[in-house]
Amino acid sequence: MRVLAALSGGVDSAVAAARAVDAGHEVVGVHMALSRTRDQLRTGSRGCCSIEDAGDARRAADVLGIPYYVWDLSQRFEETVVADFLAEYAAGRTPNPCVRCNEHVKFATLLDKALALGFDAVCTGHYARVVERADGTRELHRARDAAKDQSYVLAVMGPDRLARSLFPLGDVSSKDETRREAAERGLSVSAKPDSYDICFVADGDTQGFLRDRLGAQPGEVVDSRGEVVGTHDGAYAYTVGQRRGLALGRPAADGRPRYVLRVEPVANRVVVGPADELVVDRVLADRAVWYDDRYDAWRDDAARAGGGLGPVSVQVRAHGAPVAATVEPPARHGEVDRVAVRLHEPLRGVAPGQSLVVYAGTRVLGQATVTSTERVGGTAQATAQAPAQAVVRTTA
Repeated sequence: MRVLAALSGGVDSAVAAARAVDAGHEVVGVHMALSRTRDQLRTGSRGCCSIEDAGDARRAADVLGIPYYVWDLSQRFEETVVADFLAEYAAGRTPNPCVRCNEHVKFATLLDKALALGFDAVCTGHYARVVERADGTRELHRARDAAKDQSYVLAVMGPDRLARSLFPLGDVSSKDETRREAAERGLSVSAKPDSYDICFVADGDTQGFLRDRLGAQPGEVVDSRGEVVGTHDGAYAYTVGQRRGLALGRPAADGRPRYVLRVEPVANRVVVGPADELVVDRVLADRAVWYDDRYDAWRDDAARAGGGLGPVSVQVRAHGAPVAATVEPPARHGEVDRVAVRLHEPLRGVAPGQSLVVYAGTRVLGQATVTSTERVGGTAQATAQAPAQAVVRTTA
């Protein structure tokens, strides 16, 4: 196959490309320039897309003996990932930019461009496994190394794009194994630190980034009874479940710590309360992507019989633990893009905007975006609202 290997400049993508070469594929390396204001050097292990990263990617390609190109996808990244990040926070939701990058850039823009140029697949350094069934259907599974598993952020890609994707690191036992292999191959990135946090917020100050782009919007922080207990400079800077940085002027009467229960962007208000008010046992989501066409038959049968899809597990955070659950039948026939999940164990602090991924064992069954949650007993909780008007400042 002709394979386009996405080279970030890190050790994972370099080893993944090397394994694609070993597998006999015709491999071409490409580095995606995603930032409009790339620094010469990274700041420690924060951020990515620096000129240093592009140089590291080029050196890896040289060692592997494959052609290498840099593609400027910064405008697409700004218009999709960054714009979505700002709009979601402005609407009182908590987005995962890695999920949106995989959806809009790595497995949309990059893959579409690769296919247009005659490539058969895209290869990345993500930690996930692809299992092919006897009928040729490809399944997305968790990586062998649970600590590095990235199936959660990949689930949004869907079955069609999965069919054109290679993840050579899915069976690696640990990141140490990846680094040892890189060193043995003579790749200079073998000891390079991992990037973390949000790649386009290289200094790690997410609130500062939001404040710079969205501007100051002072408002009230209130408790669940509506009493004012503090102020804020922008409700967009808060997320459900947050405890630190609330700067409340009045302590709770019972002395217990308080957390963000919900964000109300229309009223520009943040509601706080005790931890037990964060507990939910039902999660609703939309924009669902399913990996098995048998879901259609189940959906119709379940709607008639009143049953649910289970047993399954769901995950609502990139590094969160899976929780046993049942997917409820759609409220209306054919409503495949909406999902309601009943949790067998209550969760705390699930925020609108988070990605909900449904698993059967290690296999990804589907993915959707959380819209609202319900507390134990059926009380509505943490439902996102659309802002009356969100002013987003972008930089050139």
